[in-house]
Amino acid sequence: MDHRIKKVVILGGGTAGWMTAAYLSKALQNTVEITLLEAASVPPIGVGEATVPNLHRVVFDFLGIPEDEWMRECNASFKTAVKFINWRTPGEGSPTAREWQGRPDHFYHPFGLLPSQEQIPLSHYWSYKRLLGETDEPFDYACFREPAIMDAKKAPRSLDGEPATYYAWHFDAHLVADFLRRFATEKQGVLHVQDTLRQVQKDDRGFVTALTTEGGRVLDADLFIDCSGFRGLLINEALGEPFIDMNDHLLCDSAVAASVPHDDEANGVEPYTSAIAMPSGWTWRIPLLGRFGSGYVYSSKFASRDQATEDFCKLWDLDPETTPLNQISFRVGRNRRAWVNNVVSIGLASCFLEPLESTGIYFIYAAIYQLAKHFPDRRFDPVLVDRFNHQIETTFDETRDFLQAHFYFSPRTDTPFWQANKELELADGILEKVAMYKAGVPVNPPLTDERGYYGNFEAEFNNFWTNGSYYCIFTGMGMLPDRPLPALTYKPESIQAADLLFAKVKQQQQALVADLPSNYDVLRQLHRKD
Repeated sequence: MDHRIKKVVILGGGTAGWMTAAYLSKALQNTVEITLLEAASVPPIGVGEATVPNLHRVVFDFLGIPEDEWMRECNASFKTAVKFINWRTPGEGSPTAREWQGRPDHFYHPFGLLPSQEQIPLSHYWSYKRLLGETDEPFDYACFREPAIMDAKKAPRSLDGEPATYYAWHFDAHLVADFLRRFATEKQGVLHVQDTLRQVQKDDRGFVTALTTEGGRVLDADLFIDCSGFRGLLINEALGEPFIDMNDHLLCDSAVAASVPHDDEANGVEPYTSAIAMPSGWTWRIPLLGRFGSGYVYSSKFASRDQATEDFCKLWDLDPETTPLNQISFRVGRNRRAWVNNVVSIGLASCFLEPLESTGIYFIYAAIYQLAKHFPDRRFDPVLVDRFNHQIETTFDETRDFLQAHFYFSPRTDTPFWQANKELELADGILEKVAMYKAGVPVNPPLTDERGYYGNFEAEFNNFWTNGSYYCIFTGMGMLPDRPLPALTYKPESIQAADLLFAKVKQQQQALVADLPSNYDVLRQLHRKD
């Protein structure tokens, strides 16, 4: 008997829906009929989108789409790090753009490779020297090549496309969705139905059998994928799966966003995302050619919509009466189970964390990758379902802990929002990492090769915050280990060798700044603006 899945229906378009359609069609080698139901009236969410570095390799490489091709179609730019601004400095009110650009309170979370000596990350040699008073150089500038590039607004690759370091991207999310829609329908044979969901049909087991639409269509399938956004029309509404709210870990639940004009020729284009601390949250800045996307992510418990809008507009000298503003409310948390019966939730219908470390699209393709790996037949083996749910739960919870660490360990206590973050409980996982860090033990040893690439996707998805991430945040917030890694006290030769590594980092910084073109020049060439 043939138990194979014959039909899949995806509810919802956007980045989640169309990325799922394109990826599964390729992964299943066009052996399954895939239909995407999308209501044309649903507007896109968000202003500007930032990503993490494995996006191209996991998605676009898999689909066989060259980087330059999709970047041009999606108005994309480069992202080499997140730059955290004003996360240590107390003070009432919002800094203006002119003020924060010149302030010393910043640190980077780069994507580049953290060197190691005798399989001990350079971070631990840095803390050894710092605790002994032998250096006062910040961790990011001492151990990574990238901060000097970013300060100089240099591109992470050459004009001929050769990468100089590990990087991610900024882009317009609606352009990515549109690009993937064309790819999925024109090249992969995905069926596109523009209509509105009217009813969900289920059998006596609680499995979904078909979706009916306002236009009278009946879309039957074996497997349904819910990409319907925060409403979770299938997973939450039709199947009743509970959503676990995580506001006991993360307080921000709202945002006000806008597109802001920018003079690239005069000021250059920053090759990083900025995260600027504010009285009741933080503001992102995502540079694109000719403008940047920005949004103030805040807690509605500590700032009203009017106050947040005023603070946001003051930051960029915008007129709230004439500037088109996008007011967003979001739920923070995850479904108890992302996959229930024959419904798999992906994207906002599955989980969401505030965008501090640009995890929104990452969660989408991490889930798609796991779904392709655990793709079922019509028997829906519980082992496959349970393993998928375990992977999603683990990835989400570890990322939640990492984001909470940013707020919890910031020394700011100058507003009620920052004070409240210190009163939240930390999960056992982050408490263990803090204990390891304080004791000098490597929290997240390098898992990458010499170019910063992970050996396999499983290692990457299961250990996402690696290669110095916690060190970047902890040291950036001014928190040092209590003691050096004890093993180093027995390795004088390794300590001397590490000094050569520190010197090599400095040489690489100087060479890259001298040799790399400006980010503005590379983007102009890429997007053919000359």
